Amino acid sequence: MMADHFSHQTVSVSFDYSICFTDDVLNPANPSLATAITRREPWRRHRVCPIIDQGVAEACPLLAIEFQRYVESYSDRLESASTPLSVTGGESAKNNPEAVKVVQDHLAGLDFDRQSAVVVIGGGAVLDMAGYAAAVTHRGVRVVRLPTTVLSQDDSGVSVKNGVNAYGRKNYFGTFSPPFAVINDIRFLATLSRRDTIAGLSEAVKAALIRDAGFFAWIADHADGLSNGSVDDVSVLVRRSAALHLKHIAGCGDPFEQGNARPLDFGHWAAHKLETLSRYELRHGEAVAIGVALDTLYSCRAGYLNPASTRVVLTLLRDLGLPLWHEALAQDELLDGLREFREHLGGELKVTLLSEIGQGFETDRIEQGLMLAALDDLRTISRSPYRSTEAPAVKAG
Repeated sequence: MMADHFSHQTVSVSFDYSICFTDDVLNPANPSLATAITRREPWRRHRVCPIIDQGVAEACPLLAIEFQRYVESYSDRLESASTPLSVTGGESAKNNPEAVKVVQDHLAGLDFDRQSAVVVIGGGAVLDMAGYAAAVTHRGVRVVRLPTTVLSQDDSGVSVKNGVNAYGRKNYFGTFSPPFAVINDIRFLATLSRRDTIAGLSEAVKAALIRDAGFFAWIADHADGLSNGSVDDVSVLVRRSAALHLKHIAGCGDPFEQGNARPLDFGHWAAHKLETLSRYELRHGEAVAIGVALDTLYSCRAGYLNPASTRVVLTLLRDLGLPLWHEALAQDELLDGLREFREHLGGELKVTLLSEIGQGFETDRIEQGLMLAALDDLRTISRSPYRSTEAPAVKAG
């Protein structure tokens, strides 16, 4: 009998994408977008297809015209494949399966090739949805992201992930597909509502808590400006937070999350479930703030984080104007978020907790009794008014 023979094959693929921070990206005097699209083949014209978040189009009514004029001004390098496609923004973009089909039908009608570029202008949900549609078109057409919210500029817009919601779960369908380029335009930050500006701050707080105590201190020092939407302060926060996320993606050795740990998802097991349980009444950033508060209190209850540091974290979240509670937290299904989070991993639970500000670690065990106690702490704290100089009381287990 012939013996079985097994061989092992290693395939290495290198990804690179450019990140640009600029102002007024669609001003013809600004070459950033044209340079980003044509950087690999500067000798040829590239077809571009713009996809614009309806909410952004409403806030910037001349945006579609500006985009067309920009392409025309670089006609030696760019060619318009179509007029801008407008798509629904917000989480509904990820909850409606038809949204992906609309984008795919549009690209198919353009005979779009893999070296053309889809330019997505919008918030994180639209970037996720359109990025997913592009990633499964021709097994991946180029995507240039122009994030327009604080959250998408400081976190999701610079990531290598995209996806849509299904079966009542966040990002159930999706791919790891790095963008071809990301351009963060400070201009868009000035168009945001105060609620959307504040909601985006939570991902920066999360990154600082697990990676950079100095950045956390900077956020605390600039809490007033950030909570009031100071574009100068918010733009600095965006740059520093994006840098932390990019450093992790490039240096962690697991950018496509083949292992069990997702350290950049501190607070996210509860956040993802809260979005679903609240029927997406909560913005993603608001749900993350609550999830961060809950896991911070659990870290304290479990004896990992001291009460003084815990108070500092909760104080900052509140000073920034971020929520600490939503009635969806009272639903029994909340803890199902741990099981669903495990499914996103390798079948084994890994949750990031805090040992000190700026230092996160992973654990494979969450004690339900302690988590319920942390939840009670959060309920009490959220109902107790206090000034920033009067930090909330917290309990250690």
